[in-house]
Order: sequence, then structure tokens, then C-alpha cells
Amino acid sequence: MNQPIKPLVNFDDFLKLDIRVGVIEEAAVFEKARKPAYQLKVNFGEEIGVKKSSAQICEHYNPEELVGKQVLAVLNFPVRQIGNFFSEVLVLGTYSEGGVILITTDLPSKPGDILG
Repeated sequence: MNQPIKPLVNFDDFLKLDIRVGVIEEAAVFEKARKPAYQLKVNFGEEIGVKKSSAQICEHYNPEELVGKQVLAVLNFPVRQIGNFFSEVLVLGTYSEGGVILITTDLPSKPGDILG
């Protein structure tokens, strides 16, 4: 499922993305989604708080094992309405064989830590 490399972007464009560590506090099946997905509540620490996200990650994860997992997410995309749900952040993952695999930290990080 390899994709061709996308056109080059300016490094300043990359720096505009606010990518941070969050901890999944809640995960539930998104019953009204057209494609299988979970509704997540992700904690980004005191300064930012808890944000909601819809994630199509059902192939490799069940809701119970997601709770407590540290993930990376983009915080400064516009809110996206998916049915009756408002997704506030984009949790990052790779399109891999068999479904999306979350991008996580390999060592514990503080919620709200910035990708650098």
C-alpha cells in the first residue's frame, strides 16, 4: 500500500502543525459512523485538557486496550463534524497492511509534550 512521495513542502509549513502527546482516557464504538470507528477522549494535560477524536482504528485495537495509551495528534486542524460527533483533533497513525496503526511514544511522555 505504498504511496508515491508527495510534493515537497516548506519546513515552515511543517512547523505550523501543533502535534502533541495525549493519553486516551475513553474509547467507545462510534455506532453512527459510516465506516467502523471509535470515539476517543484524549487528555493533553492541564493547559489543553481533554479533546475528542474519531478514529478508524478498529482493525488492530479494541476500546479497552486503547485506554491509557499515549498517542500523537494534530491539535490545530479545524473541528470536523462526523455525523452527530465533533472531532477536535486528528490522532495520527500509519495506513498499514490490515488497517491503521497508531503512532505512539516508546517511552512515557508528559501529556501535552510537543513533537520536536
